[in-house]
Order: sequence, then structure tokens, then C-alpha cells
Amino acid sequence: MSTIRPIRPTATLAAALALTLGLAACSGSAEEATTTSPQGEATTSESAAPTQEGMDMAEHSAVEPVSTGDPFADARTAAQHMPETAATLATGFVTALEIPGSVDSDAAVLRANLTALLQEHVYLAGIAVATAYAAGPDSAEFEAAAATLDENSVALSEAVGSLAGEEQGAAFLELWREHIGYFVDYAVAVQGGDTAARDEALADLDGYTGEAGAFFEQVSGGELPAADIASSLQMHVTTLTAAIDGLAAGSPEAYDALRAAAGHVVEAAGVLATGLATATGTEGDPNDEAATLRAELTAALQEHVYLASVAVFTAYTAEGGTDSEAFQAAAATLDANTVALSEAVGALAGEEQGDAFMALWREHIGYFVDYAGAAGDDEAAQTALTELDGYRGEAGAFFEEISAGELPADAVAEGLAMHVQTLAGAIDSLGAALVQAG
Repeated sequence: MSTIRPIRPTATLAAALALTLGLAACSGSAEEATTTSPQGEATTSESAAPTQEGMDMAEHSAVEPVSTGDPFADARTAAQHMPETAATLATGFVTALEIPGSVDSDAAVLRANLTALLQEHVYLAGIAVATAYAAGPDSAEFEAAAATLDENSVALSEAVGSLAGEEQGAAFLELWREHIGYFVDYAVAVQGGDTAARDEALADLDGYTGEAGAFFEQVSGGELPAADIASSLQMHVTTLTAAIDGLAAGSPEAYDALRAAAGHVVEAAGVLATGLATATGTEGDPNDEAATLRAELTAALQEHVYLASVAVFTAYTAEGGTDSEAFQAAAATLDANTVALSEAVGALAGEEQGDAFMALWREHIGYFVDYAGAAGDDEAAQTALTELDGYRGEAGAFFEEISAGELPADAVAEGLAMHVQTLAGAIDSLGAALVQAG
């Protein structure tokens, strides 16, 4: 196995990272947080529960970096801010623009939750495979990545169980874990050039699609026909194995393939939500305009976090780092999401405001680049953090304006304190925890 050694973050890396949390103005925290002084030494402390975020925020400066030190857990924690952020933004826009439907109906919540969980499954699976290829499938790094992926599996099973009963949730978890194992078998076989093992894994995955189809038909009382679900899951297999093939080959197309795989399950989430909502008599319409806006913002914002995580991981593991073709491709895929997000803002608030959002977004990226480049210079690091503190006010004013006051500037700025804390802390922990195969 290749020797594993830690390396420090670069300014280019920080620019990619800074795309992760520009709108992370919502609740949620890791079970254990690490607080660092500017570019300094970390200490560990217990964090409050999400419902006590106000108390937790009071314990830390708005510009004091906070992280767990685990890059996989940190990525998921950062991503988990996004669904609530999407709900907050969608609520403001729906009210300001009088968009029909309900953002917070039970059906809208179901669709948004399934969107987040299924998209997360694909990205965490992609990160786990990339980790297996970089550090080995028997490495501690892969075990940590797989553990984070399994947290998503448990969350999905709990969502199913809440609708269909605890017994069905447990059955889903067993079935879901089984199919993840088949993807791992496929990834190992592809990297090792073992055609027979690869074909066996594909056959297992094909069998899984039929079993899962039958499962969803049963729990939905026929609202989700087995054949339709099996066909959708076959597309999941096809798109995710294509991404795995690209990662195994070191192809720059792997990142677009991974995004395509994630995009497919976002669509599938809408189908599942519709069938399950109908079967259970869930209040609301998961497909009305407001619910759709919430689901789309959930997907776009969470995707930012995971594509940034993939880009950062690539910079640390690809030969040549940020100068490598692999990193440039990962960054380009990330930028495609960035452009899509600015276009979404423009579609709601006008093209001029979309352009303004992009300018503001890029400005705060520069401050994070300054922070990452200030290694060993506490004064420069503190200056960058102070600039980020100022950015919170600018962003608050922007969202208050484009939402006609439905998103108050002070509330947005206060929420963005978590953004500054988490992202600056992520830059610190990524420098210490991510590895490069040498």
C-alpha cells in the first residue's frame, strides 16, 4: 500500500472549499466539535444539540473556527446544514413572490428529506470509493468513510420506518446495506481488473433492483409499482457504476458522472415521495411549486458541499495536487453547480440579482483563501476572519433585499456565523486529517 502522509491546504484548495457553505445559515452541529484559534492548535469540546444552537453560538465567537477533525464527518455535518437553509430560503421566496403551494406541508418535508438523503447516499458512496482507491479498502481512512456512509443508511431506514413501520424500516436497512456491499465489491473488482468478480457484483446489483422494487410496491400499497422502481434503481446502478469506473481509471469524466448519478436519485426522490405520500395519506402535495422549490434548493445547496468535498479530496490524493487534471476536472464539476445556483437565484430575483449573488459569493471566497494562505501568520489569519465577519452583514443585506424583507438581514447574518465557524474549521481540519498517497 502507498505511504500515507498529511499535507497542508493551499489557497486553491481553500477556494474550492469556500464554495461549500456560502448559504449555510441554519441549525445543526456535530456531536463533538474542535475549536481552533486562527491557524492554531485544536482543542475538543462537546457541542450543544441542534435545538440549542443559539446557546452554542453564544459560546463561540462568530469568527472562531470549529470542527471535529474527521473530514468525512465534517463533510456530512456541513451538508446537513443545507436542507434547513433551503427551507428557510424557500419560505422567504415563496412569501415574497407569492409562489403557490406549501413549503412546510408534510408532503413537502418528505420530498425534501428524501432528496437530501438519497443525494447524500450517492456522494458519500463516491467519497468512500475514492478513499478506498487512495488509501486502500482495508485502511482506517476507508473505514471512517464507510462509517459516515452507513450513518446515511440508518437515517434513510428511519425515514422509511417512520412511514411504513419499524419492522419495514429494519428490512429496508438490511436490503440497503446489502446493495452498498455489492457496490464495494464492484469497486474493488474494477480496480483489480477482476472481470469475473465485477460481473458477479453487477449480477448481485441486478438482483437487488428486483428485491427493492418488490419492497417499495409492498410498503406503498401498490402506489410504487415494482417494475417502475426496479427500472429506476437499474439507472442508479448504471450511473453510479459509471462514476466508479471513472474513478478507478483516473478519468477526469468521473466527477461529472458522479454528479449525474446524484441528479438521478434527486429525481427518484420526487417519485418515491409522491407514491409514499399518496399511500400514507400524507398532508400536502410534494409536487406543488413551493414544495418543488424547497426540494430543488435542497439538492443544489447540499450538492455544493459534497462536490466541494470531492474536489478537496481529489486535490489531496491526486498526483500533482491542485495542478492535476483530476483536480481541475473536479473543480469544473463543482463550478457547474455554482453556476446553477446563481442561475436559480436569478430566476427568482432577476438576472441582475443573480449576478450580484455571484460577485458577493466570489468576494467571500477570497477571504477564505486569505485565511488558508495565512498559515503561521496569526495576524493575517485574524484579518481574514474579520473580513468574513463583515461578509455576514453584506450577505444578510443582500437576502433581505431580494426577499423584500422576508429574510431579515440580522437573522441571515447570525445564521452565517455557523458558516464562518464551520468552514474555517474545515480548512484547519482538512490540512491535518486529509491524506495524500505518495
